[in-house]
Amino acid sequence: MNVCPKCGLVKELCVCEVIAKGEQRITVSMVNRKFGKAITVIKGIDPKSIDIKEVAKKMKNKFACGGTVKDNVIELQGDHKQKAKEALINIGFLAESIEVT
Repeated sequence: MNVCPKCGLVKELCVCEVIAKGEQRITVSMVNRKFGKAITVIKGIDPKSIDIKEVAKKMKNKFACGGTVKDNVIELQGDHKQKAKEALINIGFLAESIEVT
């Protein structure tokens, strides 16, 4: 039986990740890189409470694009600003906590 180290509940009953998703302040922006390539940058996800690599993997699969996680920042190839906000809401983040710039 797996027990959450934060709250002490069984993993199936643990709500630590749900609470952590509500407390995040996420910024979604777009940056142009070399040769005019667009990169969507997602900042503000705390890697201690949420598996940032799993979030990046879900978003890359949803948008059918490449991407990476560098220094706790998700970088997706292409301009996915509005779609990224919708995807983050579907993953479980609050709409009020996501800012698109």
